Amino acid sequence: MQNPRRVLITGGSSGIGEALAMIYAKRRCFVAISGRDEARVKAVGEKIEAAGGTADARVIDVCDDVGMAAWINEVDDAGPLDLVIANAGVGFGSTVDMTLHERAVKTFEINVGGVFNTVHPAIERMKKRGRGQIATVSSLAGIVGLPDNPAYSGSKNAVRAYTESLRGTYAHRGIEISAICPGYVKSRLTDQNKFNMPFFMDTPKAAEIIVKGLEKNKGRIAFPFPMFALVRFAQIIPYFLAEKLLAAMAPKRNYEANTKS
Repeated sequence: MQNPRRVLITGGSSGIGEALAMIYAKRRCFVAISGRDEARVKAVGEKIEAAGGTADARVIDVCDDVGMAAWINEVDDAGPLDLVIANAGVGFGSTVDMTLHERAVKTFEINVGGVFNTVHPAIERMKKRGRGQIATVSSLAGIVGLPDNPAYSGSKNAVRAYTESLRGTYAHRGIEISAICPGYVKSRLTDQNKFNMPFFMDTPKAAEIIVKGLEKNKGRIAFPFPMFALVRFAQIIPYFLAEKLLAAMAPKRNYEANTKS
């Protein structure tokens, strides 16, 4: 969508979410953001106002389906939302003391459930007026299953596939829907990583790529290109070769050694 005026972003208190919020703030948009850390949410809300935008900064857990629907409906009642970005997500590092099961359940609850709790209320509003744009943040790890973090890859794969299916489902209703698939981008999540991250990208640059992709209504906004090319290559070669390639790309760390028995 060209020139959205009212934007809502979950996980807008840091990382890609904050960078996107600031781009739209500088364009003097209304920007609603949510996050779980009150101090960070308040600080970004103040930055939005200082940059020339109008802020609605809320402390809301994306896993709270009732709270999320109430917030989205309230903001939309005040003025129709043009763009909703389901950005909030987690990637529990290998040092987190969780079982494989706990890690998978919690990751899907936030990364997938949080997308549902954001996208579904927004779509209900947008389809009634026949216009609007929705984007979800998946990952290049959601295009192929990386061997390092199965919960993260699995959840982001679900987000990407669900989003791309929604795009086809609602295209005739005037709703533009995009799946955002970044590689390694500087954020609070990647700050935890103690390994080399190929084609690492600064957050503002990533946000600019995303905004340009949304303006062109791209179905899949995947970057950086060299990393995306490797991922796509892994999809088309025989799987036994892809396994070797993906294993070489994965961080060298002991995942199970840092997981509760």
